[in-house]
Amino acid sequence: MTIVQYKCPNCGAPLQWGAEKQIFCCEYCDSEFSKEQLKLAFPDIENMSLEQTEEEKKQTDEFSDGTSLFICESCGAEIIADENTAATFCYYCHNPTILKGRLSGEFKPSHVIPFAVTREKAVKLFKDWCSKRWFLPKGFKSEQQLEKMAGVYIPFWLADCKTDAKIEAVGRRIRTWQSGDMQYTNTREYLVKRSAVVDYVKVPADGSSKAEDALMEAIEPFDYKKLEPFSMSYLSGYLAEKYDIKNTDVLPRIRDRVVKDSESLLMQSINYSSVSLRSKDIKLIKTDWHYTLLPVWFMTYKHAGKSYYFSINGQTGKLAGTPPFDTKKGVLVSLGVGFAIALIISLILVLGGIM
Repeated sequence: MTIVQYKCPNCGAPLQWGAEKQIFCCEYCDSEFSKEQLKLAFPDIENMSLEQTEEEKKQTDEFSDGTSLFICESCGAEIIADENTAATFCYYCHNPTILKGRLSGEFKPSHVIPFAVTREKAVKLFKDWCSKRWFLPKGFKSEQQLEKMAGVYIPFWLADCKTDAKIEAVGRRIRTWQSGDMQYTNTREYLVKRSAVVDYVKVPADGSSKAEDALMEAIEPFDYKKLEPFSMSYLSGYLAEKYDIKNTDVLPRIRDRVVKDSESLLMQSINYSSVSLRSKDIKLIKTDWHYTLLPVWFMTYKHAGKSYYFSINGQTGKLAGTPPFDTKKGVLVSLGVGFAIALIISLILVLGGIM
C-alpha cells in the first residue's frame, strides 16, 4: 500500500488539517495554507517523487568517504576538511583541533561557490581596512595574526520562496492652493488594496551557530550565477564548516525577510501623496531549500577577554568586522590632543597679552 503524506511547503514537517480554521496547518513552524495556496505551492504534486536515485546515493557515499570531521574541544565548532588534511586549527577560537572521524553523507551540500579572492588579495583588503582605524591593538594586524586568516566554506541555506501577499492601505491625495491671504488644503482619502504572489530566489541564511548572523549578512550579496554543483575538489586548500542549524530553524529569518520585502513591494506600487498601511496578510506558501557552501575569509582576534570577528566575502571581496579598541592608544591620543589644545590656548593668551 502506498502512503501519501502532505508536508509543509516551508519546513517539511507533516501538515494537518485544522478543523477549526478550515485550513492546513504546520504545528512545527506555524505556517497556514488554504487549499488554493497549496495548489500554488505544489502545481505538480501528483508527479513528485521522494525516492533517491542510484546516482544520488553514489554521490552521497563518495562525499562521506572523502571527508574528515574535526571538532574543536574548546568551542565545539565542527570543521570539514578533505581526506588529506591531518590537523588544523579552529578559526573561531584559534585552538588546535584533532581528527575525529568521517563526516556523514547527509551533510553533503548540493552547490558551492568557489573562492575567487586569493589569500594575498584578502590580506591586502584587511590591511587597507586596518589603515583607516587608528586605535587597533598592535597584534591585530601582525603577521602572526594574519597567518590565522582562514579560507572557509560557510554553510548556508538558500531558500527559493513564494509569498501570497495582500495589503490594505489608506492613500491620500493632498492639494494646496492660495487665494488672497488664505491658504487652502484639500485632502481626499482612498481605500487601496493590493495583492500579489511574489517569487524569491535564493534568499540566504547561514547554517552555523558560531558565525554571527549580522556579520554574514553584512558581506552579502553573493553572485548566485556562479553556483557550481558540489565537488570535493573545491575543498582543496580550504576548510569548510558543517551546518548545525537546520533549515527549519532558519525559516523564521527567511520568513521575516521576505514578508518585509513583499510588504515594501506592494506599498511602493501605491502612488499617492501619502500612504498609511491599515492591514496586511502575507503568508509564505512555498519554500525550496538548497544547502550550499559559500566562500568566506575568516579571522578571529581575542582582546581584553573578548573575541572579535572579521570576514571577507571570498567571491566579491566585500568585508565586515568589528575592530577591537586599544584603550592605551586611546588614552595616549586623548592626552596628546588635550596637551596640544592647552598649548594652543596658552600661546593665544600670551600673544594676546603682548599685543
